[in-house]
Amino acid sequence: MRYELLVQPKDVGTPYDPAPVEALLTARGATDQPDGSKLWRLKAGEVEVRRLNENGVAVATELKVQLTDKTDLIRELVIEGAQLASDAGLKLVDPNLSKTLSANDDGLVADSYFRTARYAGEYLGVSSAVMASWGTSEPEGLKPGTKVLLGIGGFFLLLYIVVERIL
Repeated sequence: MRYELLVQPKDVGTPYDPAPVEALLTARGATDQPDGSKLWRLKAGEVEVRRLNENGVAVATELKVQLTDKTDLIRELVIEGAQLASDAGLKLVDPNLSKTLSANDDGLVADSYFRTARYAGEYLGVSSAVMASWGTSEPEGLKPGTKVLLGIGGFFLLLYIVVERIL
């Protein structure tokens, strides 16, 4: 399971030409893979890049990253992807957030990515994302409901002691 961002035309209904994006990716060191995709190596990891076709027509370029418990790669991808899209005269979109992204949206996307990774690790058993489901620890101390019950019990104990002394 992967988290994906899309490079699309700025205007809806505009035909998409993937050639400028692919040329920019090649200039940035992306390598062709046997399956027709490209592998773009960033500092934090690898990004799988491929055309998104609908009815045999290219409509976007997908930028996919593996789900893990670390957000370094997705943050770097948002920054680099926004620059790539800008250089090609296109936009970078996060379909999970239904939002056009800028380089400043890396924190927002990282939160969505981590929630997705946590869900995938916890409920779908995606092995690379299992650690994300363990990333949050239980709060230390007593839960609020337990504190209330102890308070009520303490009140009745104090009331019992006072009534015993008076009688």
